[in-house]
Amino acid sequence: MAHPSQVKSVIMTTAKTLGQAFDALLQPEKFRDYGPNGLQVEGDREVRLLVSGVTASRALIEAAIDAQADAIVVHHGLFWRGQDGRITGWMRERLRLLLAQGIHLFAYHLPLDAHPELGNNAQLARVLGLKADGRFGEQDLGFVGAGTQIWARPQALAEHVAAVLARPVTCVGDTDRPVRRVAWCTGGAQSYFESAIAQGVDAFITGEISEPQAHLARETGVAFLACGHHATERYGAPALGAHVAQALGIAHRFIEIDNPA
Repeated sequence: MAHPSQVKSVIMTTAKTLGQAFDALLQPEKFRDYGPNGLQVEGDREVRLLVSGVTASRALIEAAIDAQADAIVVHHGLFWRGQDGRITGWMRERLRLLLAQGIHLFAYHLPLDAHPELGNNAQLARVLGLKADGRFGEQDLGFVGAGTQIWARPQALAEHVAAVLARPVTCVGDTDRPVRRVAWCTGGAQSYFESAIAQGVDAFITGEISEPQAHLARETGVAFLACGHHATERYGAPALGAHVAQALGIAHRFIEIDNPA
């Protein structure tokens, strides 16, 4: 039997302390959101390992259980305004897994999009080589700035984004206009396109495109790049998880669950 002095201590924290650390960084009280931010499902475990992921899907929850996680933090949580409140089917199964294992689930939606360093928009800028010098749109969620280079045409920017994100990019708009300034807002921010155009940019990057945006891109000359909802929002949660875990001295692991959307 090992002597007590030879046993490596395991650093842990509580769900309350973890939630306070998230809230202090992201300040969710400042946002009008589509669902609750913070602790969405309370478990019963001390937290040694924090898992981060994009969406609280069954696949992520099962992978977190396999990793012996004590808490999960995601961008897309379980509960949204206007959804059916009954706990049946897929919702019952996700909750059953969390509660059976005593795992805490934290979710931060718009606060995680907006954070100037750890957020989805800031982290997407980091991986794409963009530098923000302004904000726009509702609740200042959109970012605007320039790249480390000038792209001769929007398709060159689209090829760069596709290579970095490892997925196809839909590019609509002026095929010959040089891209000097870019606006971006991750996920399903296609409704921000008109606000982006008003910023005087040459291109707008987001996750999804709807029917009206293709016409606006062609008529205004501002390129619209749809790069995938999941693909543009896979960087914020791990940045947040790693930062808070390091601050609290606990372990962290990002688990990627592929999503073509």
